Amino acid sequence: MKNIVIAAGYATRLGELTKNFPKPLLKIGSSTILGRMLEDIDRIPEIDEHIIITNHKFAGIFEEWAKNPTLGPSPERGGECQRCDTEGSVPSVTFSKPIRIVDDGTETNETRLGAVCDLLYAMEKLQINDDMLVVAADNLLFFSFQEFVDFARAKGTSCIMCHEQPSIEKLQRTGVVELDADMKVLGMEEKPQVPKSHWAVPPFYIYLKKDLDLVRHSVENGCGKDAPGNLAHYMVEHTTMHAWPMSAGRFDIGSLDTYYEAVEKYGK
Repeated sequence: MKNIVIAAGYATRLGELTKNFPKPLLKIGSSTILGRMLEDIDRIPEIDEHIIITNHKFAGIFEEWAKNPTLGPSPERGGECQRCDTEGSVPSVTFSKPIRIVDDGTETNETRLGAVCDLLYAMEKLQINDDMLVVAADNLLFFSFQEFVDFARAKGTSCIMCHEQPSIEKLQRTGVVELDADMKVLGMEEKPQVPKSHWAVPPFYIYLKKDLDLVRHSVENGCGKDAPGNLAHYMVEHTTMHAWPMSAGRFDIGSLDTYYEAVEKYGK
């Protein structure tokens, strides 16, 4: 199984902090946002490689980081690596699986390919023909992806994650799924004005090898290009999928306020 990290966005909502620096490599305590996620995924036996798809503007910074993930690039130093120390501590982040950086060639937010096209680009460039764990790179997670992989193995289908969201307003800004008693996905809507359930879908997916042809031809058959949830929506309509209910929460870093909140809460 390949771990595909979608990290080609420009994080414009974080302003100057990410104007010339990738959000996933911002520091949270003794690691980075992405480093914390990969620490967990790297321990999953099924994963044999981490593939990070980014843009041309930030590819060099990711490549420097990938040479030694125990060093954290610093936005204050133009992406040059420095140790991600907290009060003098030395991080012990090491990854047993290789990390590969894929440059999608774009240099501005206006010319970005979109998350779905970035995934297709990486699949074609690297000739990927394995099961794929596809993840967004800007979340702190309080559960292990191993649980998600085990769920997909048990169901034998491609899978999405889900969590209960009581807020109608928040449901109107995300993907929402209808499920049966076996957690089979009956339908999915993106940003519905009238949500049909309280099951929200975060940006984490497993696409099995048997469904990769559907993935490869998704955009040419009408799938949306921008949000990763567009592909999940398309796949739900064309193959059997199940949804794993998250066993714990996550912290979505989408703005300066949420980044600084994450540093304060989880960076000690």
